[in-house]
Amino acid sequence: MPDRGGGPTGPRMRVGRPSRRVRTLLMTLGVLAVLAMAFVMFAGFWTDWLWYRSVKYSSVFTTTLWTKIGLFFVFGLLMAVAVGVNIWLAHRLRPPLSAMSMEQQSLDRYRMSVAPYKKWILLGLTSLVGLIAGASAAGQWRTWLMWVNGVPFHQKDPQFHLDVSFYAFDLPWYRFMLGFGFAAAILSLIAAALTHYLYGGLRVTSPGARATAAATGHLSVLLGIFVALKAVAYWLDRYGLAVKSSDFKATGNWTGLRYVDANAYLPAKTILFCIAVICALLFFATLWRRTWQLPVIGFGLMVLSAILIGGLYPAIVQKFQVQPNEQAKEAPYVEKNLAATRDAYGINGTEVKEYAGTSTTKDKSKLRDDADGAASIRLLDPNVVSPTFQQLQQVRNYYAFPSNLDVDRYSKDGKDQDTVIGLRELNLQGIPKNNWINDHFRYTHGFGVVAAKGTNADAEGRPEFTEYDLPSKGDLGEYQQRIYYGEKTSQYSIVGGPQKEIDYSDDTGEKTTSYKGKSGVNLSNPVNRAAYAVAFSEPQILYSGAIGEGSRILYNRTPKERVEAVAPWLTIDGDAYPAVVGDKIEWIVDAYTTTNGYPYASRTTLGDTTADSLTAANNQRAVVAQQNQVNYIRNSVKATVDAYTGKVTLYEWDTKDPVLKTWKKAFPGTVKPKGDIPQALMDHLRYPQDLFKVQRELLTRYHVKDAETFLSGSEVWQVPDDPTNKSGNAVPPYYLSMKMPGEQSQAFSLTTTLTPNGRDNLSAFMSVNAEAGTSDYGKINILKLPTGRTVDGPKRVQSQFNSEPSIAESIRLLRGGDSEVEYGNLLTVPLDGGLLYVEPVYVRGGGLKYPLLRKVLVTYGGATAFEDTLGQALDKVFGAEGSTAEPPDEDETNPPPTSSDPTVQEALDDAQKAFDQGQEALKKGDWEAYGTAQKDLEDALERAEDAQAAADKKAGGGDKAGDSGDKNDKNTEESGKPSSSPSSSKSPDSG
Repeated sequence: MPDRGGGPTGPRMRVGRPSRRVRTLLMTLGVLAVLAMAFVMFAGFWTDWLWYRSVKYSSVFTTTLWTKIGLFFVFGLLMAVAVGVNIWLAHRLRPPLSAMSMEQQSLDRYRMSVAPYKKWILLGLTSLVGLIAGASAAGQWRTWLMWVNGVPFHQKDPQFHLDVSFYAFDLPWYRFMLGFGFAAAILSLIAAALTHYLYGGLRVTSPGARATAAATGHLSVLLGIFVALKAVAYWLDRYGLAVKSSDFKATGNWTGLRYVDANAYLPAKTILFCIAVICALLFFATLWRRTWQLPVIGFGLMVLSAILIGGLYPAIVQKFQVQPNEQAKEAPYVEKNLAATRDAYGINGTEVKEYAGTSTTKDKSKLRDDADGAASIRLLDPNVVSPTFQQLQQVRNYYAFPSNLDVDRYSKDGKDQDTVIGLRELNLQGIPKNNWINDHFRYTHGFGVVAAKGTNADAEGRPEFTEYDLPSKGDLGEYQQRIYYGEKTSQYSIVGGPQKEIDYSDDTGEKTTSYKGKSGVNLSNPVNRAAYAVAFSEPQILYSGAIGEGSRILYNRTPKERVEAVAPWLTIDGDAYPAVVGDKIEWIVDAYTTTNGYPYASRTTLGDTTADSLTAANNQRAVVAQQNQVNYIRNSVKATVDAYTGKVTLYEWDTKDPVLKTWKKAFPGTVKPKGDIPQALMDHLRYPQDLFKVQRELLTRYHVKDAETFLSGSEVWQVPDDPTNKSGNAVPPYYLSMKMPGEQSQAFSLTTTLTPNGRDNLSAFMSVNAEAGTSDYGKINILKLPTGRTVDGPKRVQSQFNSEPSIAESIRLLRGGDSEVEYGNLLTVPLDGGLLYVEPVYVRGGGLKYPLLRKVLVTYGGATAFEDTLGQALDKVFGAEGSTAEPPDEDETNPPPTSSDPTVQEALDDAQKAFDQGQEALKKGDWEAYGTAQKDLEDALERAEDAQAAADKKAGGGDKAGDSGDKNDKNTEESGKPSSSPSSSKSPDSG
């Protein structure tokens, strides 16, 4: 075109178009940006692959990954095709001409708008629904693997006589498929209806027919598919009744059919299935009849039937048949629930024996020797003494012990000893200066085991250590002491490269080391370094000079975290515990297989059932559950994690568990046979706490075997609250070596007490043989106390301890100054028909901020003792050395306190006078006088404390309660050594 303007002549200028160099630069930057985004997305995937390969469980990663990818693409594609085909078909079946109406004229604008982009809109919509469906299906990888690899239980449910595997493995997958089918049918129906409406196949306000014949046929088929799926749902619901949950009085989360289910819901589901099939056929017949009259009538009848037959009829049966005679109607179904629940939780072999609760021996002094043999009374409470281990054996601030130590057995001179054990783990909060090099390169590991006799304490109340100092030495021999993997090791470390690590410190200074293990991922590869720099959001990993040839990055370092990662199908026990096995430290982790589909077995919530006063105070002890609601559980796997190399080993433990067999088929080669467990490891395996807590919760109701008693609720028990604190949480079970009635020798056991529902007296004592490798391992025993007589439970025993005047006064004196009193585990031991209660009492006194064992509380048959050692307390309770078993007189047990200071002595005399007045008033039942005497006693004791403090200050030091060991403690803190070595002789009165 000629230039019609008046502008300048000459060559035209290209305005706004960048040069080739600029375009090339922009394109390069764009490509780099895309690649950077892709690498960020790829980094997480790549680092996961590297980690699984480093622990030699790459098959777990690949199996899980390919299963998710397969499910994503298959179900995503199915959903996209279903929706896309129906949109395409609705468009293809559109009428050739639209009626000229206001409605169609308005729609014309939308039709014209989407016309140029129809293919892109169709592709976008189908891709969107496909992505959502695929992502949802990928989350069902466990369900798919259990269905495709499921093995039979060889047990049939009592109602439909199908193998339990149908409910555990098949039914969940069928329900997922059914849900996917419903979603596809509904989305296809909505998409087709909108397309038909947009192109005139459906009309709302236009004159003439509301739908074309083609639209009617298309939508009828989709509605027929939906109703047919509903028929399948009714049929599967019949089997779902066997695993249906419902609240049933005080029996908890009931699972399985009840009378109303078997006689109302089951026939109702069958009838509704038949109605739905007929209704679906009526919708399909619309292809020929071209009218919705019959299918709409049929659908209405189906809805009405669902209300009347599926809802109203069962309610009438429940109201007029079941409630008037509930026990007789429900008894057969309760029997099935009792049998299934006991089998599903492994409690069907529980022995319930009647136990008198009181001793029949009149001369209690004869029981003194029996008390020593009944149990190895553990005075060292692993949940109290961690600060003592910390203070006496921490050595350096960058080491720490877990807040709850562990109990294990170690043999010396052929005799097993209950031992409290803890690892000296790395504590980054205690290093001199926090920076990236210190946190991740120099301070990388803990060092050594610290162990002490569980049954003893020295004369100062300190543990009698059997493994101590840094490096550790003692009874455990030679072993690799460096701890790169532990419960407190949650941060990554980079080891093995040019940067040396702090190993430990002694009198000659700091020792350094370099990691020699093959654990972790090699960072010599720059791609790996870049991936971890992105994954950990730490760019220094990419360019730091502290990383070089041989550098390896260690992460996922807690034992439970590692086991959960390599076996994502397992539920992990809350308490991983360490053991010295041969020449290495191994973390032992109990793991469970679970399912929520065991017919007739009642469900339990793992998070609630396994909670107690310890998990409330330490969240690290909480169970790691793959599914929180379960009705079947087995301790099927024992796992170990090497504290130095991080190597994870899974050992088969329950060789009959079908759930484990299923997962072994899905992940072949990941679990080693039970026969591969070395004897050195077997010696330290034990019955797991979380399984025991689940079983004790179930046994509060399922210890009865007849339906009548179960339904009456008269024998329902409860787990008591922890009496040693005011948390209101359940008492934890305790490990100790003990001898149950009728047994010839002690066995390492896990024990607990049970009380009546809503009361504090004792209903039962429960124990399980926790000693792996023995014939009785896992055998649960319950000693059932008589219901017609009150036997004190833990809370009442603790209350008696606290309310005993002489004990209360002693406790008050122990709390003098700034001392604190802590109660240890209240242990219960059956003895000669009665129950022996033992509780250690710890004092944090004066400047010491860690507990020392100062007293032992013992009660048996109404006699109570509060003495310095267990031996003295048992002697007193059982009347040894010529005394009687009855509680001694106050004058004998509590001689008047004396002091060389006249002011203190005057106050003590007033206290003694007030105490005597209170006892006299108590005998007469004069509560007003008793209250006045108690107030006078309190005032006198306060004056005595003030006077003693003034005297101590004047003298430049004193003997406040709890300070007697200050000098020794100071020396111990300086040297890092215990006050008494394992070889030191034990004092005659030591606990």
